Amino acid sequence: MDLGNYIDHTLLKPYATLTDIKKLCDEAKKYHFQTVCVNPCYVKSAKEYLKGSNVLVCTVIGFPLGANTIQTKEYETIDAINDGADEIDMVINIGALKNKDYDYIKQEISDIRDACDGKILKVIIETCYLDDEEIKKMTEICNETFVNFIKTSTGFGTRGASFHDIEVINENKNDVLEIKASGGIKTLEDVEKYLDMGVTRIGTSAGVEIMNSKEEK
Repeated sequence: MDLGNYIDHTLLKPYATLTDIKKLCDEAKKYHFQTVCVNPCYVKSAKEYLKGSNVLVCTVIGFPLGANTIQTKEYETIDAINDGADEIDMVINIGALKNKDYDYIKQEISDIRDACDGKILKVIIETCYLDDEEIKKMTEICNETFVNFIKTSTGFGTRGASFHDIEVINENKNDVLEIKASGGIKTLEDVEKYLDMGVTRIGTSAGVEIMNSKEEK
């Protein structure tokens, strides 16, 4: 198993510089990470730095709160893809979920999926703010809206992914929906456990340390 292929090498800090993004991309090429995940303003630069490599560019939409309008998220998505984004990680409107306005959530996801123009779409549900029933409902909505991934966290909430989150998602997802675990994942042991649970993508800013740990084993 090539562990790097499961990792979205992530840098979403608000003070990230172009130098930081260049370093992120160089590391991604070295360790054969699946993507770099950067804020939208750095998509063009990351695409340029990764030219000639197999590493893809992922970016975030409605990040980190998810409270933008559908139209704003839709425009963000189109803009990011025009800049070269290969994958889109969008944050749902968490308040709408809490309001049980499931039609809004479905509309939001569907509109952004259509704006993705066939690119990979991951739906961030921010599990730290949800109970098990809400995680179950969001998994069912992701099944129904034909997105590629359900993703646990932004990394900006009160906690990141948990093994319990993945158990709830696994109990309710269909055979097609994939899972991205993200937020607070720092060790090789955690990555291996998530992969054993069926997770197919890991979002982490500790990718280099994780890969080094694997080489040391």
